[in-house]
Amino acid sequence: MSAPPSAPAPAAAALPADSLLELRELTRRFARARDWERFHTPKNLAMALSVEVAELAEHFQWLATGADAELDAPAREGIRHELADVLLYLVQLADQCQVDLRQAALEKIALNGEKYPAGLVRGDARKSDRY
Repeated sequence: MSAPPSAPAPAAAALPADSLLELRELTRRFARARDWERFHTPKNLAMALSVEVAELAEHFQWLATGADAELDAPAREGIRHELADVLLYLVQLADQCQVDLRQAALEKIALNGEKYPAGLVRGDARKSDRY
C-alpha cells in the first residue's frame, strides 16, 4: 500500500498529529481519491494486513534477536515502512469493522492486567494457563 498524501487536509489538521482519527481520515481520503473503497472490505483488509505483518517479519528473519545493533540503516527504514503499512491497514480494518482502536486497546490492556497480574507473573513469560 502506498502511503497517504503527506500533507493532511484541513479537517485532519485540527486533530493531534499522532491521532488514530487523523490516520483514519487520511486513509479514507486516500482510498476515495483512487476509487478503492469498494476493494477495502474487511476480508481484503485483513488479508493485506497479514501480508504486511509477514513483510515486517522478514526483516527480522535469521537475526539472533533483531536488536538494534543487528540492523543496518536500510533494514531500519524497511521496518519503519512495514510498521506504517501494518498500522494503516489496521486503522482501515478497524474503520470498516466500526472498532474504536484506542478504546479496544485500553480494554485489552485492562483484561491482560487481570489475566497476568504483575505480582504473580513478574519475570515469567509462560502463557496464563501455565502458572
